[in-house]
Amino acid sequence: MLTLGPLAFAAPWVLTGLIALPAIWWLLRIAPPSPKRIRFPAIRLLQGLSNEEETPAHTPLWLLILRMLLAAIVIIALAEPLWNPAPKVSGGGPLLIVIDDGWAAAADWNDRQNARDSLIAAARREDRPVLTVGTAPRLTPGDIDFSSPDDAASRARAMEPRPFAPDRMALAERLEKAPALKKAAPHIVWIGDGLDYGKAADFSQALARIAGKDGVTLIEPAQRALALLPPESDGDALVSKVRRASPGDPGEGTVQAIGTKGNVLATASFKFENGALETNARLQLPLELRNRIDRLQIVNENSAGAVTLLDERWRRRAVGLVSGSGTNKAQALLSDLYYIRKALAPYAELREAGTGTGSSSVAELLSRPLSALVLADVGTLTKADEKRVADWVEKGGTLVRFAGPHLAAQSDSLIPVPLRHGGRALGGALSWTEPQHLAPFDENSPFAGLTVPKDVNVSRQVLAEPTLDLGDKTWARLTDGTPLVTAAKRGKGRIVLFHVTANTDWSNLPISGLFVDMLRRVVAKAQNVAEPASGKDGDETLSPVATLNGFGRLGTPSPTVTAIPARELGRTDNNPRHPPGLYGPQDAPRARNLASDTLKLTPTTDLPGLSERRGFAAGAEIGLRPPLLGLALLLLIADGIAALWVTGLFETGEIRRGRLGRNLLPLLLLGLVLAAAPKAFAADNDNFDIAASTETRLAYVITGDTQVDEVSREGLNGLSNALRQRTAFEPGDPMGVDVAKDELAFFPLLYWPMTAKQPPLSPETLGKIDAYMKNGGMILFDTRDQQEALSGAGGNGPGAQTLQRLLAGLDLPALEPVPSNHVLTRSFYLLKDFPGRWAGGQLWVAASDSGSTDTTSLTARTNDGVSPIIVGSNDYAAAWAVDNSGRARYPVVPGGERQREMAERVGINLVMYALTGNYKSDQVHIPALLERLGQ
Repeated sequence: MLTLGPLAFAAPWVLTGLIALPAIWWLLRIAPPSPKRIRFPAIRLLQGLSNEEETPAHTPLWLLILRMLLAAIVIIALAEPLWNPAPKVSGGGPLLIVIDDGWAAAADWNDRQNARDSLIAAARREDRPVLTVGTAPRLTPGDIDFSSPDDAASRARAMEPRPFAPDRMALAERLEKAPALKKAAPHIVWIGDGLDYGKAADFSQALARIAGKDGVTLIEPAQRALALLPPESDGDALVSKVRRASPGDPGEGTVQAIGTKGNVLATASFKFENGALETNARLQLPLELRNRIDRLQIVNENSAGAVTLLDERWRRRAVGLVSGSGTNKAQALLSDLYYIRKALAPYAELREAGTGTGSSSVAELLSRPLSALVLADVGTLTKADEKRVADWVEKGGTLVRFAGPHLAAQSDSLIPVPLRHGGRALGGALSWTEPQHLAPFDENSPFAGLTVPKDVNVSRQVLAEPTLDLGDKTWARLTDGTPLVTAAKRGKGRIVLFHVTANTDWSNLPISGLFVDMLRRVVAKAQNVAEPASGKDGDETLSPVATLNGFGRLGTPSPTVTAIPARELGRTDNNPRHPPGLYGPQDAPRARNLASDTLKLTPTTDLPGLSERRGFAAGAEIGLRPPLLGLALLLLIADGIAALWVTGLFETGEIRRGRLGRNLLPLLLLGLVLAAAPKAFAADNDNFDIAASTETRLAYVITGDTQVDEVSREGLNGLSNALRQRTAFEPGDPMGVDVAKDELAFFPLLYWPMTAKQPPLSPETLGKIDAYMKNGGMILFDTRDQQEALSGAGGNGPGAQTLQRLLAGLDLPALEPVPSNHVLTRSFYLLKDFPGRWAGGQLWVAASDSGSTDTTSLTARTNDGVSPIIVGSNDYAAAWAVDNSGRARYPVVPGGERQREMAERVGINLVMYALTGNYKSDQVHIPALLERLGQ
């Protein structure tokens, strides 16, 4: 290879052809162009003739330069020029590419792909076998064996960053044991992420032992990834820590607060001080907006470590405070609300009404959204306020009451357990008992796990009447067994009663740290927040709801992700079984984040065994041969036009204009033929009608997007292979159809992917599609938009918008999601869902309409019960697509061969449904189906 700065030539010997340019110049110079032929009638023998001879004696200089430039471009193109070529890989044996594909690699994944593709391209030119492996842990590691560069590139394209740290030493052990690496020492290129996870030096030494004399080349980014830690509450603000590995990494940036609908609610800038490795991003916004935050993320970082998911623990709740006693500002420590304010102020927004009498205060507080209402020594409410509070609790509110003289004297119905009026005094001159301490909390109590201080004692309390369910309603008790805190459910809400005062009159609990923790957990219950796992709740298993991928995008969990015990949610390391994401019930999931306070970002320093260490190239290797050949073609056309000009074809005059038209007409016709050559050639070569009618084939609609059409062809080819292997149906090779020109009746099923640039359909085309569906045809419209839902984008995607635009003038039936008893769920395989390349998207069919009498409408009754239209969004063709060797072309998301298998089954069921109709809905098949279902 010849390298000249950023330009290189893979076949430099071809450049010797440039030596022939002077000879070409000389030949063109001495060979004059054809002379002009001037026709004129005898009568006008001399009219229009010039006095001097104008025929050139040689080719014009500008035409010479044009032709010399054309020749030079062709020679240079044949020399295979490359822009920004990949550095030459040393050695001549196999090439092993080790890629860090953990979370830290996502931020510069494009650079990583460019480096990998350039290395494989260099190996392809030298005909060297290649093996590409990732360092992130995998449940089912692939075989370690070398393959051709093309096969290695195909497998490498399916690699994506994982949402956890790499396990380099586990990979090193597998590499050292692999038989393929013992036969010949490969040259190893390690594309690292720049972070040391504790054993980078050991890993480098292990690679050096495998590589032998060729050594190890390390390619790493100039700047490493940033990490965003879960935020902490600081008054009305959320404060998140941002960490970096070294002072050379990015020094400033922006953190966004993203809402539940994917919209940006707030932004905060951060900047590292000189040499600092940690800084803060402070987000301050109103309570209503803060409680809508779904996640925080660093702008343009795009990794799982730069995203923090938030759950109910970070929701700042509005708590209303009402005191049954007058407010004594002069003696604040004696106030019923003083210690409650101190305990809850850092964690909640506290609201107090204008008065403290209990009645009007309640009405004023409940006029705004409220999570919890605290009544301190309020004995009875007015009937109107009691009804307001009761209705609010029934709808999900949490009422927290504290005892006191007023409640001891009388109470209303808003208490969790019946009370003995008068209270109970412990200790004192007239009492036989001593002040009581708190007993340890039961395992099923929300306070389980909290440490009870030995110095907390109670001197007076309100006693509960003994009932059969008193034990179940008791959250905390004294050492003598009497209740200290009781609670009961009311509708969707809850009533909680502390049997002591909120000040220090009856106990010293309010001045202890335990009081703060107890109130936090009670208020947390106001939003059904999952408490820190303890006691009985710690044994609960939390199922995955949504998980993050390596790029920090939230999506459907992979089938390999399993439930996690609640007590281990924040303790176990992230791994393929338990990646970061949301776990627990759908209505109140808990967040499991990648970054935590224990995460340390350490840069890799001097590593042993390296033969070369460098950064990423400025860009990907670009082959210049195709554009140069295209330019040469344009110059060739220009040369032809120039030659016509020199020979006088374009000279003016009325007589010559007619001749010009006659001479240009064949050229214009030739141009039109060449422009239509691809379609005409395909139609003539395949003999469309004969090929479509002699064999039953699947077909796809040609969209005009070359890449999408190629995916459709490969997808239907893979589905046809699966049909031949698994069913009695042996379809021919799939065909592409132009819905405006080609006959559709030959095909039982059409696959139609949606692209944004598809032109509108003419009325004639819409009529053809309508007739096709009404006469037994079926069309699968694939909007390919499910990835938008997985990434959190809302609204209809471009595919769905295109579908609405194209079929706006078509008489379509009402659609419904595929019912569980639909024939499509059992036409060949028994199916419950319909994944493609993406999972989670809904599949729609024509809704059943047994009451309709319109025989021309496209309902589910048309075509003997077969839906003529099926609409999905999971990009089915990409899931079915295979290359010439039968290997899958594109990764499935969330991933796993199980999802690809289910996608193939969906395709087989679709074809069987199109071919056999409602055959499987006959009652004769019911016993067999029930037997297979185990019913």
